[in-house]
Amino acid sequence: MCGIIGKNMGMTSIFLDNGENVPCTIIYSPPCYVVQVKTIENDGYFSIQLGVDEKKIVKTTKSLVGHFKKAGISPKRKLLEFRSESTPLFKAGSIIKVDLFKEGELVDVKGISKGKGFQGVVKRHNFSGVGESSHGQHNRLRAPGSIGAGSDPSRVFKGKKMAGRMGYKSVTIKNIKILKLDIHQYFIILKGSVPGNKNSYLMIKKKKWNSKF
Repeated sequence: MCGIIGKNMGMTSIFLDNGENVPCTIIYSPPCYVVQVKTIENDGYFSIQLGVDEKKIVKTTKSLVGHFKKAGISPKRKLLEFRSESTPLFKAGSIIKVDLFKEGELVDVKGISKGKGFQGVVKRHNFSGVGESSHGQHNRLRAPGSIGAGSDPSRVFKGKKMAGRMGYKSVTIKNIKILKLDIHQYFIILKGSVPGNKNSYLMIKKKKWNSKF
């Protein structure tokens, strides 16, 4: 499986040929450079490492400068790895552009979801709260309630749904359709929404099979 690195530019809506208005996400994906090709002999698995967006040498560690120099390219700001089940067809230093895809194709998009911070059980796990505000329950509307028995087992089981940090996790949305493709300005318009904030990086993965549409 191969793909490219894109940047979430936000959402809008477009009209299709049949007059339907659909929500979509605009992805900007400049040319991605192959920084490293991993093989089973050297690394234990097949993959390619892609880099995108220029980065100043003075802001790059010496080890990474040597890593990029080995591939014959300048330092990149973002590095992401795409695994493969067979020997990759690309070599270090080659360029991958948006013409890797075509309109109507289905892709998988992976990114980091929006961080919500520390949230309670109502927002985090869709709890309904303990009860109504009548009969003296003035501060129990969004409380979690009982979290376990006291005597036996005298502890709280691991994995109990409670308040905690919400969001900022790796999320993959599968089978997103490519509505439009601009190979000259490096834009991809995907149907629906994708994980992450504006200007966040995304992995747009090419599937083994193409869409029938």
